[in-house]
Amino acid sequence: MIRKIIHIDQEKCNGCGLCANACHEGAIEMVNGKATLTREHFCDGMGDCLPACPAGAITFEEREAPAYDAAAVEAAKHAKQLRAGGCPGSAAMAMKRPAAATAPAAGEEPVSQLQQWPCQIKLVPIQAPFFDGADILVAADCTAFAYANIHQRFMAGKITLVGCPKLDAVDYSEKLSAIFQANNIRSVTVLRMEVPCCGGIQRAVQNAIASCPEDIPCEVVVISRDGRIL
Repeated sequence: MIRKIIHIDQEKCNGCGLCANACHEGAIEMVNGKATLTREHFCDGMGDCLPACPAGAITFEEREAPAYDAAAVEAAKHAKQLRAGGCPGSAAMAMKRPAAATAPAAGEEPVSQLQQWPCQIKLVPIQAPFFDGADILVAADCTAFAYANIHQRFMAGKITLVGCPKLDAVDYSEKLSAIFQANNIRSVTVLRMEVPCCGGIQRAVQNAIASCPEDIPCEVVVISRDGRIL
């Protein structure tokens, strides 16, 4: 496909490596002392590396190049984190639990319905066995504290992903798109608070679904600040 991609002038490059550090996707590597675009499918064409180059060696060009592969980028980031000794608590695992459709009786200890670990959107891997044929719950962080019966009402039988785009200061669309495209997802439920900032997590899910070649059924549930389903 013809698309916008960076070009690195090898004669102008002074080998400082600033562009490689600035490239969040890992498309640029230092080869024989020069910055080199080694993974064209990792380059998103946004140009985060341009301001970092003191020699003016990086420009945009439009040419035949492989499409940007968000799933491959996220998988590479995850692998790099593991190689660098990332948090051992983020290792993916699935939990087999009997589904609890009702709240526990008086005096009984509630049973967790979390089906997998990790559950934070930023930490969960792009691909994992627990995603195959899964119903996904994408929940804003605060919903677990506002709605008392979240485990039985919403988490039972679902893979739960939680986050807060305002506190994380990130758009989850890219990560969720990669997850939805790389796995066989049956449905998505969005659980958000009534507050305006929670619209970010809903938009991220809707954008991610729109990027998928096949439509994924999606339900949006809104929780009030006093813990009611609106």
